[in-house]
Amino acid sequence: MQWALRIIGGLMLLVGGIWILQGFNILPGSFMTGQLIWARNGALLGIVGTLLLFFGLRPPRVPRQ
Repeated sequence: MQWALRIIGGLMLLVGGIWILQGFNILPGSFMTGQLIWARNGALLGIVGTLLLFFGLRPPRVPRQ
């Protein structure tokens, strides 16, 4: 389960970064270029991806006995 959180979180972080760059017109070549809504969406996607990575990288809980 944690490996899935790591993969999905990493992909979300990568895509979010691309959307931010396109939204701020740094990475041209798309319909998203220069549209600030995509920079905002990329930031939100990056935050969610970071949270998934955080939970995916945490060590598993060992139950107390």
